[in-house]
Amino acid sequence: MPIKIILPFILLAVPWLVCSHSSMAGETVEDCHSVRFGELDWTDLKAANAISEVLLEQLGYRVTINKEVASVDIMDHMANGSVDVFLGYWKPSMDSVVQPYIDKQAVQILSANMFDARYTLAVPQYVFDQGVTRFEDLKAHKDKFNDRIYGLEKDTSGNRLIQDMIDQNAFELGGFKLVATSEFLMLAQIKRRTRSNDWIVFLGWQPHPMNQHFDIAYLSGGQPYFGKNFGNASVYTLVRRGVSGRCQNLNRFLQNLKFPAATLEWIMDMVTNQFVPADRAARLWITQNPEYLSGWLEGVTQRSGKAINTSALLKNLELTHSM
Repeated sequence: MPIKIILPFILLAVPWLVCSHSSMAGETVEDCHSVRFGELDWTDLKAANAISEVLLEQLGYRVTINKEVASVDIMDHMANGSVDVFLGYWKPSMDSVVQPYIDKQAVQILSANMFDARYTLAVPQYVFDQGVTRFEDLKAHKDKFNDRIYGLEKDTSGNRLIQDMIDQNAFELGGFKLVATSEFLMLAQIKRRTRSNDWIVFLGWQPHPMNQHFDIAYLSGGQPYFGKNFGNASVYTLVRRGVSGRCQNLNRFLQNLKFPAATLEWIMDMVTNQFVPADRAARLWITQNPEYLSGWLEGVTQRSGKAINTSALLKNLELTHSM
């Protein structure tokens, strides 16, 4: 994505940054040495996981990315102890999936990692300009949409919300069919349809390079399902039961993680449109924007308890990026 990011921070000129005190004991609990992240086929989550992975590895942790096909699968794995961290709890759209696991204390909400997210139905701008601006406008143009609403992979929270609308005939959408597909295939459909000015309605969200590559508009009126303000969402970090109490250094790192949407969109574009592996794109972004490290590593040490030498960390990232 040819995206131009205006950084909100001033580049730090200090060559050596100590982010924590060397007197800290480090992670002594054995199960804190390895960290297992849950991942769905969402490019924004891949970008967030990649940032976490490359930084934690520099701090001496062993990181594993466990890939699943549905958010409920990740919740099950967190409940049985095989996934430690999930950075992709979109609230409120995923509440019905996540809340049962919170209620039985299998998982814990740690902190919000992004506030400027969005998740709701969208259409190409030329469709919006012809009068489809709200959810309730879809029914009058059912034929132009080929009776279809394009979602993501099976059992995702967004698909559940769309299917609920269809089943309940909300906004008179009972005659529509949900097309469950992958993010990649959904984007291919948007590309194909917009080239010929055909009509399509689909799940759209920020952050994502689709907002830069396609001229799209988000529909209003879907707040009973996707929340207020065009599906405005916050994204939260979840940890499995016990991680927060036992792994204090890891816990602080995860609490510090905040992702401006533009940050993830840059990495996502590298992954989806330039075919750069997510970890390589994350290393490149961090080395070009080192000012974010002061916030992400505040109060954090290496896993051993030693203080972090940020200059050495950046040099290591540059070396591994060039390999």
